[in-house]
Amino acid sequence: MSSVFVLPDLGEGLTEAEIVTWLVAPGDIVAVDQPVVEVESAKSTVELPSPYGGRIELLHGAIGDVIQKGAPLITVASDYTAAVDATPELPDIVPGTALREEATSTGSDGTESGAVLVGYGTRESTLRLKRPEGGRFGGRAATAQPAPATSLLDAGRHSPVVSPLVRKQAQLHGIDASQLAGSGPGSLVLRADVDVAIAALESSLAVTVPSIAGDTRIPMSSMRKLIGSRLSTSRSTIPEATIWLDVDATELVNAKDRLLKSTGERFSLTTLLARFVVAGLAEYPILNSWVDAEASEIVQHGTIGLGLAAQTPRGLMVPVIHNAGSLTTRDLRDQVAAIVAESEKGDFPPSSLSGGTFTLNNYGGFGVDGSTPIINYPEVAMLGIGRILDRPWVVDGELAVRKVVTLSFVFDHRVCDGDVASGFLTFIARCVQEPLTLLGSV
Repeated sequence: MSSVFVLPDLGEGLTEAEIVTWLVAPGDIVAVDQPVVEVESAKSTVELPSPYGGRIELLHGAIGDVIQKGAPLITVASDYTAAVDATPELPDIVPGTALREEATSTGSDGTESGAVLVGYGTRESTLRLKRPEGGRFGGRAATAQPAPATSLLDAGRHSPVVSPLVRKQAQLHGIDASQLAGSGPGSLVLRADVDVAIAALESSLAVTVPSIAGDTRIPMSSMRKLIGSRLSTSRSTIPEATIWLDVDATELVNAKDRLLKSTGERFSLTTLLARFVVAGLAEYPILNSWVDAEASEIVQHGTIGLGLAAQTPRGLMVPVIHNAGSLTTRDLRDQVAAIVAESEKGDFPPSSLSGGTFTLNNYGGFGVDGSTPIINYPEVAMLGIGRILDRPWVVDGELAVRKVVTLSFVFDHRVCDGDVASGFLTFIARCVQEPLTLLGSV
């Protein structure tokens, strides 16, 4: 008896994903919930666990292939009997080598899956394949210094190229992918092989050609396509308006230092601003909404999903602090710090990128004072924070040097008018000017 594992719903309206790495090969024995493939969607890279236990019969796709939601990923045969090895540590397995272990459970006999995917359960699996030292099964090649492009190409070589995406990527740079020595199984040419050849080609051109004329076509990544689609939808759907305000942030900076001195704990300015936003949305809850255009209704949310705009190696992403309204300032601090750390890689799970109801965008780190940001659809508002600079400021009738920040607020005019938007922005401004009135307890 065989079962077919299809690409599940990855959430957020994602309909496809690219196969990055196969973690198993035909003939391998897998258990329920064992990761079998790593895929990259427009939002993140995730390992997908199998809902079935058994022997891998077939892999439905090659590395680099784009699989649609509901399309087959693997076929698993469950009509077999294998011996149990109770040792906690398993030997290293390479693709194509069957693991002579008995899966502790199978999906076909009603055993629940522990996979955190749509339609699967929550039990922990007890069997895993170990990856070989140094990387993934059939994964992208390790980063290396590019060799000269001419040494990588061989006109007499005819390496297999399965993925149309790999072939197209090579063609866009004037490379015949079949002339490369593939690093995949059976000398299969992978995307990493083409990346190395492109890097070598660009390196040689940079040396021999001081000035390159003509256009360069750069394929858009899945992330850039998603960003473009979301922002285009926002601009074409939302009648947005932007207001801004220069605010004396001297006491905010002082409060950050006082918190460190009194508690021995560090609180970032982003954390304190997040606390102000949560309080502001409690005062102006209509801004914590989505618009249901078909029903002509405003959906005002009962909880706050605070999104933080984060620049990552994969592009702009907005991870979400869920139920932010119930968190203490310390809790917010810890979650902000976790997001900042994860932004260095950009490998946010899909659950972290969904459920946002309001976005805080701190673009001061890019060295700019203000912006007219595009609302993170389907939300209805976004607060932007510019850099904090020493500027001349009038205090009690006297000119003084103060730390000043520009707050930018963009809102959906379908949801509210300028009075609500201005009320929210001035509330945040008062918190920035007198932060201890709100931060009496962290």
